[in-house]
Amino acid sequence: MGSKNKLRRFRENEQFDNVVQPSREELTQNNYPLRGKWRSDFFKNNNPIVLELGCGKGEYSVALAQANPEKNFIGVDIKGARFWRGAKTGMEENITNLGFIRTQIELVDHIFAKNEIDEIWITFPDPQIKYKRTKHRLTNSEFLQKYKFILKPDGIVNLKTDSEFMHGYTLGLLHGEGHEILQANHDVYKNVYSPIEVTGIQTFYEKQYLEQGKRITYIQFKIK
Repeated sequence: MGSKNKLRRFRENEQFDNVVQPSREELTQNNYPLRGKWRSDFFKNNNPIVLELGCGKGEYSVALAQANPEKNFIGVDIKGARFWRGAKTGMEENITNLGFIRTQIELVDHIFAKNEIDEIWITFPDPQIKYKRTKHRLTNSEFLQKYKFILKPDGIVNLKTDSEFMHGYTLGLLHGEGHEILQANHDVYKNVYSPIEVTGIQTFYEKQYLEQGKRITYIQFKIK
């Protein structure tokens, strides 16, 4: 993507009502005005909130919001030029239960209050295979504790990935730390029990993975 395109998208994001772009300083001061008030002040309702972490182009967030008008959805990603597409679709189609936040995922516990979130989706994250990149894996122990803080006690996390490494790493960690695994399978399109939210939504990159013969894996779990 050219720099002019990126700049245009950044400018458009600033005009979209469904995009929030707090600075790191705003968040780390722990008094961010929307923290604990996303339902009342951003969505103007009391419906459950579902996050998509590392939302990319926002395709999953858009599709989930359209299919579940009784819930609120927020896509989180540091790359605003990517989720611009999802935000623009949300504005054009008047999807009022959809928002996007441009920030680092490591700051989720500064953006949201304790028990404010009902469900989390992690879709096709970078598996960060090298050992020295372990701290960046979105399902490592430190991230799980951040998710536990913002999730309600019965909150659910969904991991959908084409990476066998990420799938295996996460399963091993969940077992080792005693978290509750609700579902786990190595090929969602060959498993008749896969939720419709898993098989009914395909991102641009997922379609490419499938064309390459890659299996799509899925884990649903609760953090204890």
